[in-house]
Amino acid sequence: MTELSQLSLYNQAIILFAALVLFTSFIMLAQARMLPLIFAFAWQGMLLAVVTALVALVSGHPHLYISAGLTVVLKVFMIPWLLYRLAVKLNIHLEAEAIKYPSLLLLAGAGLVIFSYYVALPIVHLSGLATRNTIAVSIAVVLLGMLLMIARKKAVAQVIGFMSIENGLFFSAVVSTYGMPLIVELGVAFDVLVAAILFGVFFFHMSESFDSLDVDRLTRLSEVHESLFPPEEGGGEGERP
Repeated sequence: MTELSQLSLYNQAIILFAALVLFTSFIMLAQARMLPLIFAFAWQGMLLAVVTALVALVSGHPHLYISAGLTVVLKVFMIPWLLYRLAVKLNIHLEAEAIKYPSLLLLAGAGLVIFSYYVALPIVHLSGLATRNTIAVSIAVVLLGMLLMIARKKAVAQVIGFMSIENGLFFSAVVSTYGMPLIVELGVAFDVLVAAILFGVFFFHMSESFDSLDVDRLTRLSEVHESLFPPEEGGGEGERP
């Protein structure tokens, strides 16, 4: 890796804010309450917007300023506000989800970060971009978002994990290629907004049907259905009672 003393002040700032983005992923991974989890996601969006603006300044790609502005509007204000209103209406904003083995979960996250740096090492050596030192961070944010989705049972927390994965993918596009074409970024931003709205509708239906947002209830429902209606042996089609 390039020595920090050899980098410009702006490049050092990019690495600093990238480390803070990674830190917010660990905060979300360890956070049990819903409101702090939403606020941590909003802070990650803000830090991601700052990194994008710094990359635009260093690389001379002005379209990244538009990307930073879209990130602020969607991931700092609009989507966290939608998630906050949803949590309040569903009366889950003060709930604390029990996390099994939180220390092991954080250790697994640290292992994913080490793995990300190992995977990104050849890319860092071959890349000539000023932001090549943060490629491993973008990979780690994606993997930590996946770990968040696996470790949490509440549907809202899993959606935040999904949005965090999207943050990592957007971050990787910014630091590895200086951003996607503007029309692609606008399309992705619109898709993310629509996905957040659709998730909200799904949460309301799930809460009305099961009186809970615990996805384990869906698994138990599937197991009960299979116990009541076992599959026919021999491939024949029989009538169910």
